[in-house]
Parts: sequence; structure tokens; C-alpha cells
Amino acid sequence: MSQLDLAQRDLLSLLDFTPAEVREIIETAVQLRANPHRYQSALAGKTLFMYFEKPSLRTRVTFETGMTQLGGHAIYYTASDGKIGERESVADVARNLERWVDGAMCRTFSHEMLQELADVASIPVINGLTDFLHPCQALADYQTLAQVKGGVAGLPGRRLVYIGDGNNVAHSLMAGGAKLGVHVTVICPPGNEPDADQLAACQKAGEETGAKIDVQNDMEAVAGADAVYTDVWASMGQEDEAAARDRVFRPYQVNQAVMDKAGEESIFMHCLPAHRGDEVTDEVADSPRSVIFQEAENRLHAQKAVMLLTMAG
Repeated sequence: MSQLDLAQRDLLSLLDFTPAEVREIIETAVQLRANPHRYQSALAGKTLFMYFEKPSLRTRVTFETGMTQLGGHAIYYTASDGKIGERESVADVARNLERWVDGAMCRTFSHEMLQELADVASIPVINGLTDFLHPCQALADYQTLAQVKGGVAGLPGRRLVYIGDGNNVAHSLMAGGAKLGVHVTVICPPGNEPDADQLAACQKAGEETGAKIDVQNDMEAVAGADAVYTDVWASMGQEDEAAARDRVFRPYQVNQAVMDKAGEESIFMHCLPAHRGDEVTDEVADSPRSVIFQEAENRLHAQKAVMLLTMAG
């Protein structure tokens, strides 16, 4: 069990945690994956409220399954049941939830709404995804990178190259890399870079661990990557922009030529769902170097670790 006390902590951004705490979450996830039966009653009697404004396969199934495997219970609630901040104020929802449940996970558009909920509620609030950050995905990603590249202790000095839109996934990969000592390069079309303040914050955080966080527009920067990562070009809410974004991002597709440039030891990563033939080819997604379904599995273990560490006790 954890040597650090993360009880009742919110997980909104990985930048809110120390390098030791981020490592602790991933090491706990590794233990949960290896020895699930040891923890099957760890959250007995606990309830997680799950709020969804965006549909999801991985987020819903892994959080709900994770609570069940830890001996607890999850409640699924969508915006159609009552959108937080519209039918009732965010603060009033928070004051209700803290009296009924032991934690709340939100998959929502607005990061500001999530922040307000966490500021008011006395229970742990977990970011299941916002338009700005996706920390649970990044935890699963770095657990996967550790799995195939020498364990958690082998992460410092590794290099992850993310290719595509400077979006919520890119933001959290930069934050996770900064805390774990992983060098992260974001390669994107001009005008689609990550948020400048988030980049600066991650670069500053990386000074403690030696992680270098940078942004490039040239695909040549993929050379020497331990992992090549991509995401869809049009995220939820950007469907009307899909055709225009296709023209901009098409030169940034991850195909076999890109993987060859990265090097034969490089693995391929994707948060899923993938738009095959757009940001990645079938040849790459289905290759032996692809770990995309290991990442999806590790969403379960990483999120169980977050719930265990924040909700136990």
C-alpha cells in the first residue's frame, strides 16, 4: 500500500502532485494489476459518483469495473439526467454529493466547472477528462511505457514524441513526463500548439526531474523516440471542423515511414478511439510495436490506483 498519504486529494492535474506522488500512483497501479485479489475489499462500502457530459467506452467501463473490483459501487449519471451548473449550481451539487458519496469522477467539457466542484466538495474529485486535461489517460500511458521499457525506475530519460493536436491529451502527457523525468516533444502543425501557459508550467516542473518538454512543427523531431503517440485530429465538439483539420493534419499522420524514422525500438501509442487511416494507419496500429490495447487495459489499473489512494480510509 502507499507510503504517501494521498487520502481525500483531488486529481485534476498531474502538476498538482509531486514527482514522488505521481510515481506512487503508477507503482500502485502496477501492484493492482499484478495482485488484484489483495485489494478486492479495499473500497468496500464506498460509492463513486460518475458524471458524463461526453460519451465514453473506456472511461465508463474502467471506472465502474474498477470500483466493483475494489469492493465498492459506482453510480452513472449523465448531463441528460441534469447538467451540473444548469439545473442546479455547481456549488449546490458539490454540497449534495459530499453528503451521499465518497468520491466523484467527471468527464466533462469545462475544466473550470470541474475545478469549482473540487473547490467546494469535501470529497475527492477525479478528472475523467476535460477539454483541457486528461490525467488518468496519461497515468495509464506512463504505466504502459514503464511496462515495456524497464519499469517505473526506467522512465527517467526516456523520450515520448506526441504527434498531432496540442490538446488535453498532449497537455497531460507533458505534465506526466515533467513529473516522471520523461522527455516529451509535441510535434504539431503551426497554430495547433499546446496551451502556452500549460507548456511553461510543464517546462518549469521538468526542471526538478530533468525532463525536457518542447514543441516542434517538423516531423524530423520524431527521430530517436522511445514512444510515438498520436490522437484524433478532431476531438469531441470539433466534428464540424473535421474536413478543414484533415487538410492541416494529414502531413502529420503516423505511418510506417514515421515509425521507421523514430527507430526500430520505438513503440506506438494512442489513447483511443482511433480514426484509422487518418492520424494512424492500420499497419502501425496493428503492428507488434503497437501497445494501444495495453494502454486501454491500464486505464483500469491506473484509475483503480487513483480511487484507492484518494478514497480509502
